[in-house]
Amino acid sequence: MDLQAFIQDEVTRRKAFPVTGQCVFLGHAGVAPLPRATADLMREFLDRASHHRQEDAWTETWVEASRRFAAELLGAEPGEIALLGPTALGLNLVAAGLPWRPGDEVVYYPDDYPANVYPWVALRARGVTPVALRPGAPGVITWDLLEAALTERTRLVSLATAHFLTGYRIDVDGIGRKLHERGVLFCLDAIQTLGAFPLRVEHVDFLSADSHKWLLGPAGAGILYVSRDTFDILQPALLGSWNVVSPQFIAQDTIAFYEGARRYEPGMLNLPGIVGMAASLELLLSLGIDAISARILELRRGFLDRLRTLGYRHCLEAYGRPPDTAGADLSGIISVSHPEKDLPEVARRLQAADIVVSLRHNRAGEAFLRFSPHFYNTEAELDHVLEVLGRS
Repeated sequence: MDLQAFIQDEVTRRKAFPVTGQCVFLGHAGVAPLPRATADLMREFLDRASHHRQEDAWTETWVEASRRFAAELLGAEPGEIALLGPTALGLNLVAAGLPWRPGDEVVYYPDDYPANVYPWVALRARGVTPVALRPGAPGVITWDLLEAALTERTRLVSLATAHFLTGYRIDVDGIGRKLHERGVLFCLDAIQTLGAFPLRVEHVDFLSADSHKWLLGPAGAGILYVSRDTFDILQPALLGSWNVVSPQFIAQDTIAFYEGARRYEPGMLNLPGIVGMAASLELLLSLGIDAISARILELRRGFLDRLRTLGYRHCLEAYGRPPDTAGADLSGIISVSHPEKDLPEVARRLQAADIVVSLRHNRAGEAFLRFSPHFYNTEAELDHVLEVLGRS
């Protein structure tokens, strides 16, 4: 499917994304609306489930398609994908399943989204030392900063692919390659870029992401990628009849896990969510992630330039960092402040005008408007948002 043709055909766009007939949705860094194809497939599952078994060959086909599509998106093998959401579950399974030793260190960023903070801080109870990164600007995690935090005791580094407030996108390949050269494991919270920007896991050991943001999937359906090289290291922290070999559903005296990442799926899967996630993944792959990311950055560039003419300032500019000087560290998140405006009130006026954005705060309590457009948003929609902002 050609993305530009899709965007230019308003009838097709509105049919594929019914939300466009209700509002201007610029909150994909939060909880995104479902595409029609996703909702339709979930409805079909529910209808079939009311007349037949929930588990049947049709459902299994879509479950395995979800695994296969996720692997294609990441450059992984289907056998390295566990179908688990939300993001926090996957990250906690990594934290709980590794054989930590007293004195081990884990490097994390304390101002990441809490799902990627608490699992690592909690490891203090097991004798692990959490080492906090302190960047000069929120979310700006570079190799130089990270390298200074590494010691011979560093066992794992866990980072977000993009910061949920500032939108800064890290160099996954560069960081992962250098960590592996030092024998350090690399874990990612990928929820703020997966589905919007290319992401390959060649130098990544673990990755978790729910589908309800940029993947345009159902909430609570997600993926946990575990590199095949780490299957023997990461022990399943949750056990059940689905991941432990149990012939005829009879518990055994010994615990033997099934092959592949299925070993991290302890029980019944979220079937309607995973079926829906398959439809969303199929849509994104058909359009092409490279084309999607280029479209998002195009929308971002023009929108931010015009926000500045209204007196808004990107959240990183306060730290002397121009936000749009290079494409490599940009994401779909645009968070801005204003020296004179009451941003909670501006957010209320946007909501009254059927414009969906997020109001977010930093640790100091400063408020920001967070805009996060996806590929199907249009310049006309952004023009309307700017018009409302000009009156607010």
